[in-house]
Amino acid sequence: MAEELSDFEDLLGGGGSPLGGGGDNATARLEELKVALEHFQSNTDVFFLITMGTIVFFLQAGFAFLEAGAVRSKNTTNILIKNMLDVFIGGISYWLVGYALAFGEGNMFCGTVYWASVGVPDERLAFWFFQFVFAATCATIVSGSMAERCAFSAYFIYSIILTAFVYPIVTHWAWTAEGWLSVRGYQDFAGSGVVHLTGGVAALVGAIILGPRIGRFGPNGREIRGHSVPLAALGGFILLFGFLAFNGGSQASISQEGDAAAVAKSVVNTVISGCSAGIVVLLLYRSGLCGRTHAWSFLMALNGALCGMVSICSGCNVMRPWAACVTGVIAGPIFLAFHKLLPKLRVDDPLDAVAVHMGGGLWGLVAVALFQDGGIVFGGTPMILAWNMVGALAIIGWSGGICVIMFGIMRLSGLLRVPPELEMQGMDIVKHGEPAYPAKSWEEHQYGDNQSHSGRNKYLPPNMSSPWYQGWMGGAMPSYAPYAPYWTLPGPHRGGQYPPAQDPSTLPRPNGRRVSEFAVSDVNQHYEMETKGYPHRGKRSSGYYNDGFEEEHSKM
Repeated sequence: MAEELSDFEDLLGGGGSPLGGGGDNATARLEELKVALEHFQSNTDVFFLITMGTIVFFLQAGFAFLEAGAVRSKNTTNILIKNMLDVFIGGISYWLVGYALAFGEGNMFCGTVYWASVGVPDERLAFWFFQFVFAATCATIVSGSMAERCAFSAYFIYSIILTAFVYPIVTHWAWTAEGWLSVRGYQDFAGSGVVHLTGGVAALVGAIILGPRIGRFGPNGREIRGHSVPLAALGGFILLFGFLAFNGGSQASISQEGDAAAVAKSVVNTVISGCSAGIVVLLLYRSGLCGRTHAWSFLMALNGALCGMVSICSGCNVMRPWAACVTGVIAGPIFLAFHKLLPKLRVDDPLDAVAVHMGGGLWGLVAVALFQDGGIVFGGTPMILAWNMVGALAIIGWSGGICVIMFGIMRLSGLLRVPPELEMQGMDIVKHGEPAYPAKSWEEHQYGDNQSHSGRNKYLPPNMSSPWYQGWMGGAMPSYAPYAPYWTLPGPHRGGQYPPAQDPSTLPRPNGRRVSEFAVSDVNQHYEMETKGYPHRGKRSSGYYNDGFEEEHSKM
């Protein structure tokens, strides 16, 4: 537009202005118009980045809800505060150090200026904000794979390292004019490798070094389900929404020729890839090919769609819609392969973060080289694929190597994982003093019903203070009511002293079975009475029954 106005100015300047007032006056007015247009273009780009960045920022709410639904209720507050701290810690770390390393002028490895945003022009602050929300997204990926057993102090440390050091260096390699990958043809428009592969590798290393949750593997190991599908669904839909801005906003401007078309293509391709991947995963899981009960799994389809959107990040601006569909169709089986492989390797990833982000990120770097206009499928050069694979190996080596050192030191120093008894009890009450579902908020007493649930089992743990039995204080009681389950794990508990240990020979025999202790099972989050034939060991019985815990801590 500015060039067209310049040509018009030349036309008016030769031999006087047909508009009257002389050529000088017309030229001055056109200069004013050119300056105003340049300001409008700059302001439009700033507004575009702020708007897209704000929507991407909303991804943090999506991650928070998704992770809250995927963990057990006793750790809901813990995972929520970690997601919130991704923003707080990431904001300060990226402001002080991260942006300078990522986008400051320097060398092909990292930037060396703009520490604490000193020297950043005001019009570039919108770009700073957009890149900050990307950095926060990368850090959040790791929190899901290490959920329910990572120590709070360890979370502080790795969140700072990722947002201030690990992720910014990769950003400089791939997304600056002087980065060593950028100058050699590495192509990754919205971060399949830069964001998702970096975060996915860190998540894998963290999950391996941290170890699985108690009871997840072993002879009596079992799948540990999250406590709320609706919360996970809400988070998933927010992520699907946020991905549109994540990919579309990566154009970083909207005022230049071709910007609008690139943004539109990126958004449409993101939708198509996510939809196709979600459908493929839903059908494959339903077919039984994954070795599971035939079921229409909502959570699997959701994660499949997210993997499809991760895969299209690198090439969403240069692919045709049919290629985006193919990318999503292939992303589905890749997600399922990672989903099945990691448990066989005894890697516990409660959120499937590695399958979604590492699996999808790797495939995305391959897909852009294959399916972009002029790519290998269209007879193009394989050099983009070659450099994308070099970039993938560099990212894996950099992110994985730093995380091995970081998590390894924290494990050796005892800072990485919470104690077993705290993991069993849950961290909401003990660590934060804020249960996600306080008993007082749903007691029937508040509705004026003083008859039902009139008594309470004071021996339940603090994060499970539900009424024990409707007839506890009156009416008929079952024969085993006097021997209600009680809890002996360390930490706060309700009521007075624990009851004395019972001699197994004096316990009742419901249905003719000999019982040595009563236990509460949290299988699939349904709490119910169970009878277990464990030897009493002459101690108080451990009310929280968990096969993995009994196996590994038999002396407790």
